Amino acid sequence: MVLIVDDIRANIIALKKTLELHNIDVDSAESGEEALKKILKTDYCLIIMDVQMPGLDGFEVVKILSGNQRTKDIPVIFLSALNTEKKYIFKGYETGAVEYITKPVDSDLLILKVKTFIKIYEQQNELKAIKDLLSKEIKIRKEAQDNLEIKIAERTKELVQKNEELELRNHELQQFSWVVSHDLNEPIRKIQIFIKIIKDLYLKADDKAVDYVDRTIKSAERMQTLITDLLAYSRLSAQVKPEKTDLNEVLQEVLSDFDYLIESKNATVKTNELPTVDSIPSQMRQVFQNLIGNAIKFSGNDQNPVIEISSEIIINKSIDSPTSPDGKFCRITVKDNGIGFDEMYLDRIFIIFQSLNDRQTYEGTGIGLAIAKKIIDKHNGLITAKSQPGEGASFIIVLPLQYELK
Repeated sequence: MVLIVDDIRANIIALKKTLELHNIDVDSAESGEEALKKILKTDYCLIIMDVQMPGLDGFEVVKILSGNQRTKDIPVIFLSALNTEKKYIFKGYETGAVEYITKPVDSDLLILKVKTFIKIYEQQNELKAIKDLLSKEIKIRKEAQDNLEIKIAERTKELVQKNEELELRNHELQQFSWVVSHDLNEPIRKIQIFIKIIKDLYLKADDKAVDYVDRTIKSAERMQTLITDLLAYSRLSAQVKPEKTDLNEVLQEVLSDFDYLIESKNATVKTNELPTVDSIPSQMRQVFQNLIGNAIKFSGNDQNPVIEISSEIIINKSIDSPTSPDGKFCRITVKDNGIGFDEMYLDRIFIIFQSLNDRQTYEGTGIGLAIAKKIIDKHNGLITAKSQPGEGASFIIVLPLQYELK
């Protein structure tokens, strides 16, 4: 709405009719005082102000409007027939008017200017509304970000505390494992010693008693093996820094440990060149010990054991990845000609205490392959197996050549 301010009513009526012909809403005031009262109650997009008025003149009204936060942005056009000198025009602009028009005025030009200032005022209001919305949005987002940062800090602090508690409990558990292992192994060792003394000194003539004693000794040995394997499994939780490891050296150490067993079983072990990888040597030794030990143990009675250990460089971390000399992973296969197993049980063989075979025929604790899987997982690798009953088994390992944190 446009406000016309003039102390001459005829001037107001004439200008009002001109503006209304162009669909412009118009309001009027016949003095500066009346204009101020109306401006405080109503929002106007433009004010057409006469300069010469009794009481508050146009200059004084505009000066008051310019000093008010709510009204300072309302555009004002001075329209005067008397004050046409340059000094009045300059004063009009200095007080804050956007235009100073002297009479007689071209009505078409006046309408054009009125519409232009109305449009500018509307655009400024739209921009102001957008600015207010953006300010609110920024404030909301900042509050949300501050709240999120507070929550992240609280959660981080909580996780640090939990991690410290976990490390403390893990340390306590390792100490407990060592104590339990020692305390359990010691009485078992004494049982074995005393049973053997009883057998040698008092039971040589009684075959049935000797048989019972031998069974007792075997049970004690199985218990001792179980304790050792459990301790080895618990140790895998400890954090150890990987190092460059020549797997050929690790394999030769394992084969050297199995010399007697390989010879007694008349086994053949075939190997090719293995890579150097980032690993924990002692843990990789455990993997080879378990896989080769199982290959010898589950060889059956029909033929001599044949164990083939091969390696190839592959492109990606996948059991079936294609080979490439520039690959970043290696695939190691430990193949035997033993009794094998049904692949429907593949998901069980790497679980602790799971065994697919008769423990009376094939001694074991059911922990070896679980240890192997946990070690390979810690090295960011993969392990699986392929087998058929009576046709041997192939255990396949995929390892990164260079260790990377998960």
